[in-house]
Amino acid sequence: MAYRYGNREQLGLLPPSIEEYVGEDDAVRAYDAFVESVDFSELGIEIDEHQVGNSEYDPRAMLKLLVYGYSYGIKESRKLERATHHNLSFMWLMGGLKPDHKTIAEFRRQHKGALTKVLKQCVRMCIKLDLIAGNVLFVDGTKIRANAARGQSHDRAYYEKHLVELDRRVEKLMEEAERIDGQQEGQGSSVAMDTELGQAEGLKQKIQEALKAFAESDRELINRTDPDCALMHSVQGSHASYNVQSVVDEKHGLIVHAEAVSESSDVNQFAVQIDKANETLSKPCEVAVADAGYADTEELKKIDDQQIKVVVPSQRQALHEEEGPFSKSHFHYDQQQDCYFCPEGKRLSYVGTDKNSGKRHYLITSPKLCQGCLHYGQCTSAKQGRKIIRLALEGLKEKLEAQYEASKDIYDRRKERAELPFGHIKRNLKTVGFLLRGKVGVNAETSLLATCFNLARMITIVGVSSLIEKLTALRVPVMA
Repeated sequence: MAYRYGNREQLGLLPPSIEEYVGEDDAVRAYDAFVESVDFSELGIEIDEHQVGNSEYDPRAMLKLLVYGYSYGIKESRKLERATHHNLSFMWLMGGLKPDHKTIAEFRRQHKGALTKVLKQCVRMCIKLDLIAGNVLFVDGTKIRANAARGQSHDRAYYEKHLVELDRRVEKLMEEAERIDGQQEGQGSSVAMDTELGQAEGLKQKIQEALKAFAESDRELINRTDPDCALMHSVQGSHASYNVQSVVDEKHGLIVHAEAVSESSDVNQFAVQIDKANETLSKPCEVAVADAGYADTEELKKIDDQQIKVVVPSQRQALHEEEGPFSKSHFHYDQQQDCYFCPEGKRLSYVGTDKNSGKRHYLITSPKLCQGCLHYGQCTSAKQGRKIIRLALEGLKEKLEAQYEASKDIYDRRKERAELPFGHIKRNLKTVGFLLRGKVGVNAETSLLATCFNLARMITIVGVSSLIEKLTALRVPVMA
């Protein structure tokens, strides 16, 4: 059987118009339709078709480039520039425009705040297209590396010491500069010194920003390169990272809200993430679901108080811990009498409350009742008899545990819905870490990544042609 060989000398022609570069059902057309449907005034980007002065690249074209690029794991400005020269889909999308990497990087830098709002617009489009119901929401988090080295994280004492040393160095440089200025012309140059002075001042500014971050948080370590990130532990080890939170809708698994936070633990994120998702939905959800990493009773109470059903397993339920026959759960609490009854029917009366924690203490009415019990030594070996501690929110904790047990079918869907987006973002979108620094920049990228996931899902659910038609119908009229 003969082989087929290519021939670089053969004649060939591209289609006569850029419009013919891609087919009618090519996914790039759906990305184009999405950006054309975005309300740029809501993003805070002014589009003036009649502006005077030097011409700029259309913000719509630049946003298309970023959204489509991120959707295929092309994020670096130089790679995006190359794509506009060599990739037919990018050439069609940009209408032949070829911004250089500096222009791309500058657009992304200048419009970080606007990019954080792209996801919200995408979600509201999905609501109008009946792709998001907003009834059951799943919360999950993952660690994504910051654009900063692990070795640049230091404690407050390190920065304070380094700042003193820098101040001394700057002072010496200034003295040397005055000495050179006093010399005759040609006997010295201040060029190198000016460079060193500029570097020292730049480093000093970074250290001051790090010290400011200490004052605004309770973190023990602050990274000099990106003060907003934190040293976080994951299966890949310890790295300067962000904890990316996402809230996913049950209906089609679309992301409703996504945000990068500096806190490594998820424990204080449940309520705030659900609240922000509800704000985007313009209504409260009915059920909020998360894993045991979010199981803090005081945090869950904030959602329960809103009459939203919380489905979150306690640490005990998550670990499937077997309860012994004399665990607290086997003691019956009588709310009217404010007392407990042991499995043998003996009464444990209220004896006092911790002022700081609010924990209530219950003790057997007589130590002899325990000492004479067949289970003495198994239930308790204490001379004063069995003691029970009731947490301040014990009633709520019991309620939430019961809710979880009754709603395991909903919880079982969490893994598929909540974890799929992160898998797509990390693998398909090739997200190893963030490019931008600082919370605003990182959340701009988080918004783009979440939007890219949603668009991929929308194409899968609706189809390219139908999605284009539906998005076109949503477009904000352009004023003449």
